Amino acid sequence: MKKMMILAMMMVMTISANAMSYNAAKNEALFLSDKMAYELNLTDAQYEAVYEINLDYLMSINGHSDVFGIWWDRRNADLRFVLNSWQYDKYVALTHFYRPVAWKAGGWTFTVYAHYNRGHFYHAHPKAFVGYKGGHNRGHGSHYAHMHKPVVQHHAPAMHHAPTPHHGKHGVAHNDRHGADRHIAMNDRGGKHGHFSRK
Repeated sequence: MKKMMILAMMMVMTISANAMSYNAAKNEALFLSDKMAYELNLTDAQYEAVYEINLDYLMSINGHSDVFGIWWDRRNADLRFVLNSWQYDKYVALTHFYRPVAWKAGGWTFTVYAHYNRGHFYHAHPKAFVGYKGGHNRGHGSHYAHMHKPVVQHHAPAMHHAPTPHHGKHGVAHNDRHGADRHIAMNDRGGKHGHFSRK
């Protein structure tokens, strides 16, 4: 009995070691969301929602199998309601936004830091940074469905330029980027399936 209790405690410790703390997730979500707001030209309302969605995603992953699993699917589904068509297409095309987290050598790495300097922000903190503790991605359906608007074809504004050379190069998308990444994600998740469709 004692051995079983020790084994159970060791398992909990391992899971906790893999999980991202609230404060770590909060700061990483802020940095990522700020850069998404800059490159995707987000409105204030979109910025708030994107921060919440990124925080929910980061707080939900506990290890390698979660990086492109059910919570990544949920993040993408929620962002489809928040972003308009050109914003979402650009989001998918930029690897450091679309696939922002990797599990390497027993720890988390964030691809956005290959493109932007740590500590540099373009926007003030979203209001949700202070009060939002996470959980919108746990409900049935999307918390952000009310933000969806009919698709209108238009082009991205040409107001932002690519980051300067020290930020690195952006990822390049191909025509079936989302489908290819989703195939990889499904192969990575070890049998877990999660689909969050737009209604």
